Amino acid sequence: MADLVEITLYATLFFLSSILVRTILSGKRRHHFSSLPGPLALPVIGHLHLLGPRLHQTFHDLSQKYGPLIKLNLGSVPCVIASTPELAKEFLKTNELAFAARKHSTAIDIVTYDSSFAFSPYGPYWKFIKKLCTYELLGARNIGHFQPIRKLEITSFLTILSQKAESGENVNVTEELVRLMSNMISSMMLGIRCSGTEGDAEAARTVIREVTQIFGEFDVSDIVRFCKKFDLQGIRKRSEDIHRRYDALLEKIITDREKKRRAGGQESQQAKDFLDMLLDVMESGECEVKFTRQHLKALILDFFTAGTDTTAITVEWALSEMINNPKVLKKAQEEIDKVVGHQRLVQESDAPNLPYLQAIIKETFRLHPPIPMLIRKSVDDTVVDGYNIPAKTLLFVNIWSIGRNPKYWESPMEFRPERFLENESSIDVKGQHFELLPFGTGRRGCPGMLLALQELIGALGTTVQCFDWKLPEGSGPIDMTERPGLTAPRANDLVCRVVHRIHPIPLSC
Repeated sequence: MADLVEITLYATLFFLSSILVRTILSGKRRHHFSSLPGPLALPVIGHLHLLGPRLHQTFHDLSQKYGPLIKLNLGSVPCVIASTPELAKEFLKTNELAFAARKHSTAIDIVTYDSSFAFSPYGPYWKFIKKLCTYELLGARNIGHFQPIRKLEITSFLTILSQKAESGENVNVTEELVRLMSNMISSMMLGIRCSGTEGDAEAARTVIREVTQIFGEFDVSDIVRFCKKFDLQGIRKRSEDIHRRYDALLEKIITDREKKRRAGGQESQQAKDFLDMLLDVMESGECEVKFTRQHLKALILDFFTAGTDTTAITVEWALSEMINNPKVLKKAQEEIDKVVGHQRLVQESDAPNLPYLQAIIKETFRLHPPIPMLIRKSVDDTVVDGYNIPAKTLLFVNIWSIGRNPKYWESPMEFRPERFLENESSIDVKGQHFELLPFGTGRRGCPGMLLALQELIGALGTTVQCFDWKLPEGSGPIDMTERPGLTAPRANDLVCRVVHRIHPIPLSC
């Protein structure tokens, strides 16, 4: 009996020793979620008292103090903030499926009919719409099909700038860029510009600005349990108002289109926009998933919010940086003069031959990502960087902070596009390099990336080619402060004087 006890004791010691040695050699000790670093939380509200209006900047400051992976409690919602490319890769690639969900909010559910593709769970509906976007709506063939529309809108934009140049008036670049991009999207999606309903386009622009702002606000009622039934910040009321106006606008546009489709006619069958394609899907009754009128409206809102503000913001930041850095503007103009010349306008197809212009776009994405954080929610328990991350944890990948980290970027606060033609030349924006993620990465990466890059080349290239950009008399360097919201636009409108280099109107004919 004594021998049996002794053998059992030795076997147990050997087993425990083996586990200990294996753990030490692997260096992969698992830590409890609560042991993640972070500031002291208060009862009930957690860390809400620490949050500033520009959330990505608050998280950046906290990461500077507590480390690249920190834990916060936003009310009753546990969160992790990741601020390095390595952590971004581990969360979004290695553990992609565990973090494939997105956090909903009262505003999102109300405004998007609780049917948004962008915020839908990773499942059959999301997969169906992703496939539809990738291969049909936003595929290379369809983007090419709508290239004449984008060219027409850019010509209209250049005409406005040209008139301002001739009259010597200041131009509100912010307003004109938002109008340009929303006209592009509304023309491709709804044919609004073609039908002449400029009032509808203006109404859509107003609604979209309000949507991106309210989606970026933290609602205490969503994250503190006992406040759930109270509209403390008025966000529910504002969301319902936005929803009513958006629904009325879309219902009118869709009803008019349905009448036109029922009336038939060869012309309506030939020139299809996104709305026609989506109505075909809805009316076919052959979808793999349920696709209703509400789904259609929510998808149109997704496209508007993702494709209007973000692209306009990027062009505006790029122009602001070039005005503050005249040598960069001059170098971009010299490249365009050499490659394109003075006999025609820059075209989207010129992109491969304009590496410096592309470097300017990359450098703008690095310093001013239009959506500064990627936000996900875990659906399963998982282990990241040795820490147990429980399900339903909210993840913030702070790509704004990554772009300012001196460990990955030399002189990170300097706007220097040349870096992408030198040491960082291999870094791209397509989601494979985690130092630069303006379109996200993996399954939940932005399906409109190809369209956005085409629009940026056309809009930024032609404005640089045709005009010199000056600040109004008596103005100093452009203020680069950001405005709060889901996106990160400039806090103040960009107002400039433009001077002709090349008159765009003869070249656009």
